[in-house]
Amino acid sequence: MADAEDVRRLATSLPHVVEVPSDGFDFRVGDRGFVWSYPERRPGKLRVIRTDIAVLYVGDEDEKQALLLGEPTLFFTAPGYLNAPLVMLRLAQVGVDRLSELVTDAWRMRAPDALASELAGELPADASSAGTDPG
Repeated sequence: MADAEDVRRLATSLPHVVEVPSDGFDFRVGDRGFVWSYPERRPGKLRVIRTDIAVLYVGDEDEKQALLLGEPTLFFTAPGYLNAPLVMLRLAQVGVDRLSELVTDAWRMRAPDALASELAGELPADASSAGTDPG
């Protein structure tokens, strides 16, 4: 089970990441957001910043649909995000290794090419083990 502090630790371990002051978390690379707290909006009420849900950049509609359909317990979308390459991730439902993979992938897609090439040879320890099988 992951939480907002895991998001913060993983995001800040990546090169050139800036945390934007917010009521939750909001991380950018090259002035482009790649993971942030979900600003939940409900009709007739003020928005609530949900630090138990991360909004992740996923790149394109195909990737978005693959995540939404393939893992509906982890990922969802909301009316304000229907036409954007973003998914919401329930942090309590994801392990830290998988979160590391997702945050790193989001960073790669948003980082300018010159910065993304820095990561090719130097993955942070948390990100380099994501998706690997120790056995």
